[in-house]
Amino acid sequence: MTITVVLVDDHEVIREGMRRALEREVDIDVIGEAATLGAADALLAHVLPTVFVVDIRLPDGNGLDFIRRARAHSSELGLVVLTMYPGDEPLLGALEAGASAFVPKDAPTAEMVAAVRHAAAAPGTFSAADLAQAVQRRLDPQRTTLSPREDEVLRLLADGLSVSAISRRLYISDSTTKTHISKLYTKLGAGNRAQALMTAMAQGLLSPPETIG
Repeated sequence: MTITVVLVDDHEVIREGMRRALEREVDIDVIGEAATLGAADALLAHVLPTVFVVDIRLPDGNGLDFIRRARAHSSELGLVVLTMYPGDEPLLGALEAGASAFVPKDAPTAEMVAAVRHAAAAPGTFSAADLAQAVQRRLDPQRTTLSPREDEVLRLLADGLSVSAISRRLYISDSTTKTHISKLYTKLGAGNRAQALMTAMAQGLLSPPETIG
């Protein structure tokens, strides 16, 4: 069965990239695009795809408002939020609005395709890579929790790897690695690697180095 998709994003280049990535899949067909909430609402009224992929920040409003309207329109509609503004508030906002999945725009293409497939197969459930940690942070804001990627970076820092070595290991750019490290330092209240590692061990995020006797 073909999964039909409508893309809602105000950047034409991003829509084109998403279209190409999705249409490489033999069972996915992009049948419409919209650059504004108004255009998305018009498509919702006249076209019912399997899945809408929606950006949060649009010229005429917040994409989560569209997610709420679309979910009220149909409980069977797959709704994927794709945004360049990751974080707990957008992620949990997408969950509360009735989305089926949440994917950052810097995620691998395969993750976006997987989110579309999930939304098509189980529109009433929610999928996001950092969901458990985000919920944990909301329930216990005093506890430091890391995203899966931040946890990977922390462990590689503990192994003594440089920024460039971490980038190569994770297949990301040096600037992305530096961003993850900066976020780690902020979360841990640290000013350098040593402080970050000591705080992480104190909080149980890292095991202390084993001693050899």
